[in-house]
Amino acid sequence: MSLDADRREADAAGWLRHNPYVLLALASLFWSGNHIIGRAIGGEVPPLGISTLRWLIPAFVLWPLARKHLKADWPLIRAHWGILLWLCITGGALFTALQYVGLQYTSALNVSVLNSLVPVLIVAAGALLFRDRIGLLQLAGIATSSLGVLVIIAHGQFETLRHLAFNWGDLIILLNMAVFSVYAAYLRLRPQIHWLSFMFVLAVISAVSTAPFAIWEMTTGVTFKPTWLTGFAIVYVSIFPSVLAFAAWNRGVELIGANRSGPFLHLIPIYTAIMGTALLGETLAAFHVIGFVLILAGVWLASARKPAPAR
Repeated sequence: MSLDADRREADAAGWLRHNPYVLLALASLFWSGNHIIGRAIGGEVPPLGISTLRWLIPAFVLWPLARKHLKADWPLIRAHWGILLWLCITGGALFTALQYVGLQYTSALNVSVLNSLVPVLIVAAGALLFRDRIGLLQLAGIATSSLGVLVIIAHGQFETLRHLAFNWGDLIILLNMAVFSVYAAYLRLRPQIHWLSFMFVLAVISAVSTAPFAIWEMTTGVTFKPTWLTGFAIVYVSIFPSVLAFAAWNRGVELIGANRSGPFLHLIPIYTAIMGTALLGETLAAFHVIGFVLILAGVWLASARKPAPAR
């Protein structure tokens, strides 16, 4: 490769690394693709098994790249092992496992729309866990977004709520969004280590945490089916929603902050509506649109005025 070609490649990589908007849009695209894959593999791939492989394979791939950074960061990793363990279990192991389990019972579009609740849940998590002050606009935002979630869970039929005939997949995904919000709130305590070091630690701990449950799952007879879909799903989830999406998201947040990054999560239902309709034959219903508008309005209210820090 010529010197000019090397320089152009370096310039392109540098431009991408310093462009938070492209990075955050790519992260949302990769996570949206994960929703499509997770729904498509229902009955083909065990949810806990693929949750383990999603982190086990990246651990092996990242090791040669992260090794020198791990050596430099080891004192910080050892000193802050508790918060790193907590971040890996919530943001890696638990979040991934609940997502694939929930996708066995609900649509990829439902998951993506419910994903839009995360910015409001992060505000609530910060208030509950770190005593961040929350104002009336934030409370109004949480209430409005919660109404949007109820519309989606009830499929627009509130009689469903009265008889408690919930879709368990929606409830699992709602719990999963809360788990991710706790992870996002605790990111403020993450030690200042290289992103490759953090991704490697996240991959290893997540894989180790989910492996026993994957083994139990196999003993029940739920195993991987040897199909092209299975192979493609394993490759995709091991690269795009794991390493690339997390790296792009963390870098984007580093550049412009969590509050400005949050709205990019609303690209996920847009991506998923397009791909889900084209690839899975899912239907964009009126209750999806109403619920999404309510969630979006709630997020706007919650972020309209930044709450004062706790004293």
